[in-house]
Amino acid sequence: MPTHRRTFAGLPQEVSQARRWTRAILGTHPCADDAALVVSELGANAITHTASGDGSFLLAVTHAETTVTITVTDAGGTTSHPHVEHPAEDSPSGRGLALVTTCATKVHIHGDHQGHTVTAELRPKPPGASSC
Repeated sequence: MPTHRRTFAGLPQEVSQARRWTRAILGTHPCADDAALVVSELGANAITHTASGDGSFLLAVTHAETTVTITVTDAGGTTSHPHVEHPAEDSPSGRGLALVTTCATKVHIHGDHQGHTVTAELRPKPPGASSC
């Protein structure tokens, strides 16, 4: 399975660049739309909640015929660990990782204050099933 890696600066416009880069890699892969959404959410989380906002984050995209794996590694600098939140309905944020877990077949989170890595494994949805 080919793996593509790239470092992106911790700027909001770089999240959209990461999304476009992912789409270019995946082309017509059945998980391309969900992968782009996952990259947006994980990239935004990295630059919003960690030292990646003053630095960079690493994105890796691995793909095979039936699987896409998205891995985002942030620059750490926080004592909190990425987790799914349950915000109030009127809250403007806090749904990113929950959305990722909805799109992905598996989500793994590991790391510490020096950096966290979030890996999301995506598989095509059965015919007739909606995307995330």
